[in-house]
Amino acid sequence: MSNDPHGDGPVRRTGKPLEAASGAVILLHGRGGSADDILSLANELYLPDLAYLAPQAAANTWYPNSFLAPVAQNEPWRTSALRKIETTLRMVNDAGIPSERIVIGGFSQGACLATEFVATHPRRFAGLIVFTGGLLGPAGADLTHEGDLYGTPAFFGSGDPDPHVPWQRVQQSAEILAGMGAVVTARRYPNRAHTVSMEEIEFAKGLILAAFGTNSANADFRSGLAGAP
Repeated sequence: MSNDPHGDGPVRRTGKPLEAASGAVILLHGRGGSADDILSLANELYLPDLAYLAPQAAANTWYPNSFLAPVAQNEPWRTSALRKIETTLRMVNDAGIPSERIVIGGFSQGACLATEFVATHPRRFAGLIVFTGGLLGPAGADLTHEGDLYGTPAFFGSGDPDPHVPWQRVQQSAEILAGMGAVVTARRYPNRAHTVSMEEIEFAKGLILAAFGTNSANADFRSGLAGAP
């Protein structure tokens, strides 16, 4: 078994070419999904000056077991997946786009991975979008991480109950990232299926507009944060 199963996976792209983009959005697909699937979200989150990128997991799965399994049971796939995000981020950085101009997001397994990456590679990002996900590790484990996110805006949205992601883990992850300096909102959607709702997409679009758009959009987003449950 390779120690880096995701290392050679492609990175799909749409939107502005990196060299001409003013910012970037990195999207991570869920278990059984694909880079092309998650990249279709770019149509909903589109801004004309942004590049959108989606790395592809080996066999369409970032790690084999539940994100609630002991971390060792998801190795070496977990480490390889985090490394794949890091190399994708570095590719964007090398094109002249700093991390504070990059949004990272994902759905389900990809959302868990996005959360884990931001927590374990802390810095100022343009944003974090978590569609049904949270930090990796079993119940009762210490999920805290060191470092400063310097006001990175983060959105967590999830149904409750969800067949794969307990709301308690979503809430715990949001609180941990807030403790690291992120500006966090978490929204719980009672009895919603394991999917992404239009309300969540609209909120994510607001986060991106706040990061890359007008000052009025930023004010609207922060107002939404203040009023969120």
